[in-house]
Amino acid sequence: MKAVIIETNVIAVANEIADHAGSECILSCINSLEKAKMKQKIVIDSGMLIFEEYFRYAHRSGQPRVGDAFLKWLWDNQANSKRCERVNITPRDIDPDNFKEFPDDPVLNKFDRSDRKFVAIAWASKHHPKILNATDSDWWHFKNHLNHYGVIIKFLCPNLMKLKNC
Repeated sequence: MKAVIIETNVIAVANEIADHAGSECILSCINSLEKAKMKQKIVIDSGMLIFEEYFRYAHRSGQPRVGDAFLKWLWDNQANSKRCERVNITPRDIDPDNFKEFPDDPVLNKFDRSDRKFVAIAWASKHHPKILNATDSDWWHFKNHLNHYGVIIKFLCPNLMKLKNC
């Protein structure tokens, strides 16, 4: 079973709360969340950092949108090892937004601190998950360098990256 990490913006787009995402991007995110629920293993962190971020953009009740329904499903299935992998990541003492599992590379110093948890989770996972991204151009800027470290990004809305001159 293939494994994925869902970047928060995928849930936000599926919930139609990202103004810059058009209908094609929204549909791509909705389809990706549904595919993840049905056919993929979702990788999350055991410290609940991803859930804390998801809760800012979706409702745990599962209503009223697709991103909300995905969050409820993930919350209900987080302990099911057939559907989810929970990994430990270790914050650095002086910087809670940086992790020992994040590559120590000067090129990545400008990588968005709030997104480092996703890279750390990918590195800590035994399933080599792809990170699904919808609208965040930071991933586009660093995709080749992250790929060098074995972190693969799947861009669900690549046209948005082209519009941002990435």
